[in-house]
Amino acid sequence: PLARFHEKVELTGGTHFLLARNGRGKTTLLRTLAGSLKPVGGSFNTTGFLQYLPEDLRFDAEITPGMIFRTMLPSKRVKDALDLAKRIELDTSKPYGRLSTGNRRKTALIMAEFSVKPDRGNILLLDEPFSGLDAFARQAFEEIWKSSTENVLRLVSCHPDYDSMEMPSALLIEGQNARHLHGNEQTWSGLKTLLN
Repeated sequence: PLARFHEKVELTGGTHFLLARNGRGKTTLLRTLAGSLKPVGGSFNTTGFLQYLPEDLRFDAEITPGMIFRTMLPSKRVKDALDLAKRIELDTSKPYGRLSTGNRRKTALIMAEFSVKPDRGNILLLDEPFSGLDAFARQAFEEIWKSSTENVLRLVSCHPDYDSMEMPSALLIEGQNARHLHGNEQTWSGLKTLLN
């Protein structure tokens, strides 16, 4: 094991950030929770519709984001997905293989957010979702996250890029220890000094 939680951690709806320096086990933890890696030790329980969005998710290079949304999302969610794509300047008619890194990331995030089941609890495990995103798109997704805390738990692995970013719930991996810190006044500025 890279790190151990010494106390039981319970997470509910809302956004929870997974923070650590590179190579400390963030992706390993997300993949273990998603079931694509066997646990090394300990135990966990997830209740709800679970989705894992890896940092390197790819779609076929020849299909467009619009085609992806229309074929993979519930029909009643497609219009909202296309509206968001337009708002964050994602060209849904351009082949996926010709999209920039940021626009590929927007496509994947829209897929994850609009695949959420409105009638039950959801768990989204997001690995570096902001990688390559511009500040405008990032803000749009953060607004969605704030408006859907009742039935969606998001565990977000990221490297924040501004000190004032609010992080009321954070799982920190520090050396060989991991812990859950929470408080309404927590920001990245205060948390980053704890990472070693």
